Amino acid sequence: MEIIVETFRAFGEASAAAIRVRPLAGQGFSTALRVECSRSMRQQYPVGTLFRLAVKPIEREGTPLLYAHHAAPFERVTPDAAQRFIAEKYRRTGATMP
Repeated sequence: MEIIVETFRAFGEASAAAIRVRPLAGQGFSTALRVECSRSMRQQYPVGTLFRLAVKPIEREGTPLLYAHHAAPFERVTPDAAQRFIAEKYRRTGATMP
């Protein structure tokens, strides 16, 4: 499934990655959930960049997360495009994921 994600600095998180990825609100996922994805995607754009990315929910060592293969295609999107995508795909249909 495709969702909109954003990069952010992971201050105080138990991770070797300084830049992490999380879903934007309004898509049925908690923004506390983390996205495992391409490190190069995270590093080649400024922190706060938004992307459309295909993910699947998984659990790793008892921790739920969203997973995108490191070679999965992604699309950089503007904040307006991100909000339109969320409104069209999630709010209108009422689709949610646990």
